Amino acid sequence: MKEKDDSVWMQLAIREARKGMGRTSPNPCVGAVVVKNNTLVATGFHRKAGTPHAEVHALRAAGEKARGATIYVTLEPCNHTGRTPPCTQAILAGGIKRVVVGMLDPNPLVAGGGCTTLTAHGLEVVHGVLAEECRSLNRPFIKHVTTGLPWVIMKAGMSMDGRLALSSGESGWITGEQSRKQVHRLRDRVDAILVGSGTALIDDPALTTRLPGRRGRDPLRIILDTALRLPPTAKLLQQASFAATWIFCGPDADVDRAAALVGAGAVIKPVRLNGAGQVDLGAVLCELGREQITSILVEGGSRVHGAFLRDALVDEVNIFVAPIFIGADGIPLLDSLGLKKIADAPRFTTTRVRRFGKDVLIEGLIENKRL
Repeated sequence: MKEKDDSVWMQLAIREARKGMGRTSPNPCVGAVVVKNNTLVATGFHRKAGTPHAEVHALRAAGEKARGATIYVTLEPCNHTGRTPPCTQAILAGGIKRVVVGMLDPNPLVAGGGCTTLTAHGLEVVHGVLAEECRSLNRPFIKHVTTGLPWVIMKAGMSMDGRLALSSGESGWITGEQSRKQVHRLRDRVDAILVGSGTALIDDPALTTRLPGRRGRDPLRIILDTALRLPPTAKLLQQASFAATWIFCGPDADVDRAAALVGAGAVIKPVRLNGAGQVDLGAVLCELGREQITSILVEGGSRVHGAFLRDALVDEVNIFVAPIFIGADGIPLLDSLGLKKIADAPRFTTTRVRRFGKDVLIEGLIENKRL
């Protein structure tokens, strides 16, 4: 029997899925809701890779009440055995009669398999309910499972005239306290944070997640350091954190510097160089993808942001704009992009604009790359 409004119940499943954001990688965030006679029976969400999926949590909570009910799932139920059994089998065993799916599995090797299996066993299956909203939950997962590469988020805090700091290197804080808290919420939801060696040397950042009550999870820290200039005494390597620090360098970087950094706890990752003699970003992303890193927050600085945009590697932007002016003496958001005409400029579609204190956060997706 069709429930009163499938989109209403799917919206609840989406809210459930969001509870797992930042905790399920390399798996997707998934929410499930069991409904019977237009009454909520149970909910569930995927908590962590290797643990039961959302459908299993919801079905266990529903118990016998699941028989003859409808289950709403943000992502097509899996039909294969991985670290957990197939969710299709749990749905069949639970006595569910109708399955409403937000989006099909993006993996081209398995897409549609779960729905086909359920239909073959006589269940009514509907898919595509709030599909775009469900896709927006899992852009990093979708990109990684279809390309092998991580989702790249460009994050920066700048003045009204596009400056990151004073050229002297003294920036104080351009953005306000509320913006900084939002940055830590972003860090809590990604697999990794990436900065260049210049930012690491000048700012000596911790690159940790600092939320109230010591909540939050530190993501993997990634430094692009072609010649291994980072000292072993850097704050990145001298702090209590369960997250690792990976340093990507050139293939001919000094072995003694590498040994000293390894002694301080770093993991050294030599990769090929590009034509400009810098670490090749494509090679970095390929290595991160192989290591099951599905999302990266690129925090700068100018050269790194410019390089990612020049190489068309950015998927999403999060730009905090503070209501101040710095002028030509400041460090720009980007170094040269080498553009010959405006038509070649990277463009993004704004998805949301929010205020954090006196600052404005502009969020968007790079055009022609949306997943």
